[in-house]
Amino acid sequence: MFSSALKSFSSNINSNYTVAASPSSSSGPWKIYDAKKKSTGKAASVFVFDKKSLDSHGASLGRSNASSLKRATEEVVERLKKEASSLARLRHPNILELVEPVEDTRNGGLQFATELVTASLSGLLQEKDEQERASGVGGRSSRYVTEDSEGGRKRRELEIDELEIQKGLEQISKALEFLHDNAGLVHGNLTPDAVFVNAKSDWKISGLSFASPPDNSTKATSVTPISLSEALNIDPRLPKSVQMNLDYCSPDFILDSNLNVAADMFSLGLLIIALYNSPHASPLETNSSITTYRRLFSSSSTIPSASNGFLSSRPLPKDLTSSVLPRLIARRPAQRMTAKEFQQSAYFDNILISTIRFLDALPAKTPHEKSQFMRGLSRVLPSFPKSVLDKKVLPALLEEMKDRELLSLILQNVFQIIELLPSGRRPFTEKIMPRLKEIFMPPVNSKAETKGPGDRDPAKEAGLMVLLEHISAITSNCSGKDFKDDILPIIQLAIESPTHSIVDASLRSLPTILPVLDFSTIKNELFPVIASVFTKTSSLGIKVRGLEAFVILCGGSNDAGASNDGLDGIMTSNKKTSSSTALDKYTMQEKIVPLIRAIKTKEPAVAMAALNVLRQVGTIADADFVAMDILPVLWSMSLGPLLDLKQFQAFMDLIKSLSSRVEAEQTKKLQELSGTNGSKKDNDDFMSFGATNAFSTNGGSNDAEIDFETLVKGTAGSNGSSNPLDGGWDSMPANTNAHQRNVSNQTKPASFAWSTPSPTTPSVPGNSMGVLRPQGPTARTITPDLSRFDALSPSATQYSHPLQPQLQQSFNAPLQPNYNQTPLQPQPISGFQSPPTSTPLNWGTPTSNPWSNNSITPAANNSLSSMGNLGSSMSNMSMNQRSAMTTPNVFSLPPPPGQRPTMSSPNSFSLPPPPASNAFSSPSYQVPQQSSMASAFGNPPQAKPPAQKSGLDAYQSLL
Repeated sequence: MFSSALKSFSSNINSNYTVAASPSSSSGPWKIYDAKKKSTGKAASVFVFDKKSLDSHGASLGRSNASSLKRATEEVVERLKKEASSLARLRHPNILELVEPVEDTRNGGLQFATELVTASLSGLLQEKDEQERASGVGGRSSRYVTEDSEGGRKRRELEIDELEIQKGLEQISKALEFLHDNAGLVHGNLTPDAVFVNAKSDWKISGLSFASPPDNSTKATSVTPISLSEALNIDPRLPKSVQMNLDYCSPDFILDSNLNVAADMFSLGLLIIALYNSPHASPLETNSSITTYRRLFSSSSTIPSASNGFLSSRPLPKDLTSSVLPRLIARRPAQRMTAKEFQQSAYFDNILISTIRFLDALPAKTPHEKSQFMRGLSRVLPSFPKSVLDKKVLPALLEEMKDRELLSLILQNVFQIIELLPSGRRPFTEKIMPRLKEIFMPPVNSKAETKGPGDRDPAKEAGLMVLLEHISAITSNCSGKDFKDDILPIIQLAIESPTHSIVDASLRSLPTILPVLDFSTIKNELFPVIASVFTKTSSLGIKVRGLEAFVILCGGSNDAGASNDGLDGIMTSNKKTSSSTALDKYTMQEKIVPLIRAIKTKEPAVAMAALNVLRQVGTIADADFVAMDILPVLWSMSLGPLLDLKQFQAFMDLIKSLSSRVEAEQTKKLQELSGTNGSKKDNDDFMSFGATNAFSTNGGSNDAEIDFETLVKGTAGSNGSSNPLDGGWDSMPANTNAHQRNVSNQTKPASFAWSTPSPTTPSVPGNSMGVLRPQGPTARTITPDLSRFDALSPSATQYSHPLQPQLQQSFNAPLQPNYNQTPLQPQPISGFQSPPTSTPLNWGTPTSNPWSNNSITPAANNSLSSMGNLGSSMSNMSMNQRSAMTTPNVFSLPPPPGQRPTMSSPNSFSLPPPPASNAFSSPSYQVPQQSSMASAFGNPPQAKPPAQKSGLDAYQSLL
């Protein structure tokens, strides 16, 4: 939407520019609108003059001569056109730049477009007056709230401090010097309405409606001279803004009717006083009356001078009162200083103004001068006002960044300015970030010189190093999205740089970068680049720095004291500097740990850096992963030949901590699974295959499974025995001998062991194999009635000395090899020696030994090697029925001759008694009957020297 003044015409400006709906400021008869060129997007300001403002003002004065008013109005329009056309002819850095010539509107108004201006000096002074009236002198800085062409509202800070005034006055004097010496013109109406402040905080001169060549000028000019009599004829029918302002007018015009360039210097003196005065107005108050003006100059007390403090309500700077103002506000033109002399006065003799002067002339300086200036600029930047830094110094530095040789020096100052500004986010986002992206990440199709992967640009690398050093200032002054889109590609470029110092700096910046990025960006964009560089680099320093980066990516810290992982119970208050969005557990386990496992170097620095990574991963990874993947890597690295004692101990501390964690978690898991705090029943056996739980040992029949088995086997009610195997074995007869009852009442739990019995444990008398005699009574057990077996004759066998089994009290007792005895020689054993109250049972006779084979000759009945044929009988025994019997008998076998089993704990398994049939046979657990059985036990038919190795010896040697 345009204002009513803009709606009434159609012009080139309206076609090519997007103009704001409301004016941002005003100056004299002009209303200033913010605009933006549609084709380029460049900001501009559109000055609009509405002719109706003249008509309305004239109508308020009542009836008058219509023709004279019309003529006066036309003169005003012509003077305003002259102002715009003069801007088109005059090109100077301190004169307002015209970008679109003046155009007529449908209602007779005017408009033209210039460079973007933020306000006029008169508007700033008026704003300061309003604030000082509201909050007293020294109130807060002036702020404008403006609306751009897109409807967005922004706060614009406009300050007028000492340096701002000095800088602006010097720029005005430069413009006057150009008008006087080069253009040969007198401005004629130098007032605050004729001064504008642009986007860079530069002061520009305009308001050239009364510009004219001086009297007796010999310079050729196209500007039409003015008539002082007509210019000083103040018409009350017209607004004051379109007429000469007598408050800033020189006495040369009014008292002497002399048009000369020195008149502008008198006006400049009055303008300086207005900047320091309160309210900010000229010390001459004429009310647009020439009579009043003459009366003021008739008395020295009403004329600004050093004696009356130049009629300023505030103190003026000493340099102004002593050497400047007396030579500006002087009655005679010859006594006044020129514009050039004004610039050389003591008022501008300070380092800040000199810096701004040099900065303005920087493009014309030599490379050496530029370099020296950039190195010294950082020392004076803190002294500059914030507005000057933001609007003057920073844009000038960014413009000079096209010089690659100065890139690093300029960036040092640019980042210092960002840190000095109270709110650096806006200038960094709007001004600095696009420039950084243009320099370090130029478009693919840009005209910038392209370099191969092996080529290096030292100037660009130096600038990149400065950027990495100030990464914290970058992250604090831009959003996460802006950082990801514009800064992260530069960081990735630095990580992949062939210069190790840049890679090192980029990896060290991770603690600052990660909090700004989201998890997906870290995992999918940043981590792969770091991992690639870590894998490919041949530098040990980059290896170490990459490992430190992994620690940060895993949520850890490389600060001193960060080695405490908390597993020892001592918690530290070390604050993590990384983001909460570090890598996930899967990436740590599947990506980072394999990278560490693939490290080939044995350098202690790399090993210790890897230790820190594994420490961090070990606190997060699963316990089984720690046990199977992390601990082996730690053990491998801990044995590195270059590690010293302290470093080795660091590895061992972590190994112990992680091992303790694995043990604790595994113990807890097993306890939760068992439901009994990890304890198991004494009769639980890994060979039982559930038989222990399937049958009861207390003789009851409440279990449904027991009742079912009893039912299907047809043994229900046959006996009062609770043994489920009683259906396969006949019930014990009433006349079972005392020996069998005594054996079944032993309390020693059955076992099968290869270990050597304790020397303190008494052996069964007459047992040459050292089988232990159980002590104490146990629960009642059922022993098979061996008398019901028919006599068996041993068949022909290749073993001349079969092993003689010794009947023990329980089949559950382990086989106990005696390692301390010499290899057994064929020796007959008369039989098992029972307790004193029982008769010994001779296993050598068929009638006493139901398991012996009928084919065995009587001469061999006493041989210990009769166990060779046990396989045929034991193959019919079911190993699954072991748990059903509480104390079956046991066979004890000696170890192979000359060999001692290497297992640390005895291997136990039970052999149940032979069933009546093959109903409970378990082919998977049969004692072999081949000849290897005998050789395994070291009992060949003929005695051989002990040095000769048996089959088991050869097997153990193979293993």
